[in-house]
Amino acid sequence: MAQTVLVQPPLRAGGKEPNFLQRFGHAFAHGDIFTKLSFVIWGLGYIGHGQLIKALLVTLVQGLGLYYLAVAGVPNLAKFGTLGTVQMEMVFNPITLKNEVNDYDNSFAILLLSVIAMVVIAAMLAAAMGVVMSNFHLQQIRAAGKKTNNFAQDIHMFLNEKFYVTLLTLPVLGVVVFTIVPLFILIAVAFTNYDQQHMPPNALFTWVGLTNFFTLFGGGQSLSLTFGYAFGKILVWTLVWAFFATFTTFFGGVFLAMLINDKKTKFPKLWRTLFMVTIAVPQFVTLLLVRNFFSDNGIFNTMMSNIGVTDFLHAVGILSPGMDHIPFLTEASWAKVMIILINIWVGVPYQMLIATGVLMNIPSDMLEAARIDGASPWQQFIHIKMPYLLSVQGPALVTDFVKNVNNFNVIYLLTQDVYVTTDQAMASSSAKEVDLLVTWLFRLTQEQYNYKMAAVIGIMVFIVCAVFTVVCFRFINRKEAAFS
Repeated sequence: MAQTVLVQPPLRAGGKEPNFLQRFGHAFAHGDIFTKLSFVIWGLGYIGHGQLIKALLVTLVQGLGLYYLAVAGVPNLAKFGTLGTVQMEMVFNPITLKNEVNDYDNSFAILLLSVIAMVVIAAMLAAAMGVVMSNFHLQQIRAAGKKTNNFAQDIHMFLNEKFYVTLLTLPVLGVVVFTIVPLFILIAVAFTNYDQQHMPPNALFTWVGLTNFFTLFGGGQSLSLTFGYAFGKILVWTLVWAFFATFTTFFGGVFLAMLINDKKTKFPKLWRTLFMVTIAVPQFVTLLLVRNFFSDNGIFNTMMSNIGVTDFLHAVGILSPGMDHIPFLTEASWAKVMIILINIWVGVPYQMLIATGVLMNIPSDMLEAARIDGASPWQQFIHIKMPYLLSVQGPALVTDFVKNVNNFNVIYLLTQDVYVTTDQAMASSSAKEVDLLVTWLFRLTQEQYNYKMAAVIGIMVFIVCAVFTVVCFRFINRKEAAFS
């Protein structure tokens, strides 16, 4: 009896394993008729290789995907180029003798269902390639004279050695449904004229190309100039805010942790508990209370007036003569400083807990050796504690910076209904000097229904965060490689 030789996919240059497409191409080229047919009808390959239950399941999945494409996917993809041409209107029905709504197109529904159809097509294509490779594997097992697993054995395998696949299936589906599809829709909306004048279902919107991006960066028209002006100022403030909000809380938490853990500090557990209690209070409650404290008629302004601070600021020229209060949250410069200071107060306790855990893991013999060698506390901090903190918390700092770029709560809750812009160019773009990109995006959608420009700003936020993350992680990886 002739021995069957199993054909393996060739290794890539440098001895690397073949990628997904190479493995699929190899399986399709060397597969039998059942393996090849499984690319078109998924169940045929499994039927030919004796896997009837698996054939039924994959055929059911393929049937559901094809059903969606036939019922909703393809009809909407056919309209994707125009996003609909029939606008909603009342039409007289001679049969019922009543005015009825016509069979209109909904631009957003067309966009949404088309994007879902594209994702389904891509997923089905990838699944078909996976089915081909799976059938080729079964073909090789049978050609070697071995027995293939039955359905019960496959279930056992996915509950044991391949349990990671079982665990990741639901999260991956969640990422596709709640992250990838909305992200594609956000990107698509940025290339349309979807706004208050083109609001489905009463009106249609359509593709406008790069017009919205030209508007954001100042394309020459008056609206473009104001949007470009507002975008430049808000982008600079967003980056300044993210930098200070990240590093002031980080270093504040580190110094507070060192102070509490110092041997000279009395009752360290009490102080640590008090700061932990502040974390338990919901942030929005804290911010709303602080907003009231620092309002023009708030308790803090009253205290400053009573102790003469307001008069002193008048005397040195910091406050104008007609102002009887300190504009903590109602004037741009004051508000930006106060927002950063309030964020320090809100964010330092959390960073203090993290820093405490990291500092407690520094080897004590290393610090003791430094003290014996005559290193001062400052030198120990600079050369031992800080490098150790940064090596452990480097990725967390990058994450915190990105989080602060999108820190909606602090800015919105402190300034909403309090700060009123005096800059007409900013106001015409529905922006305020204290806005971050994310709060500006929120105002555009919730107050002006300007979804097209909000989508463009959303893309800009993603680009800023992505570029910063990539650059920082490359720097961190190089540092780790240098130390290793």
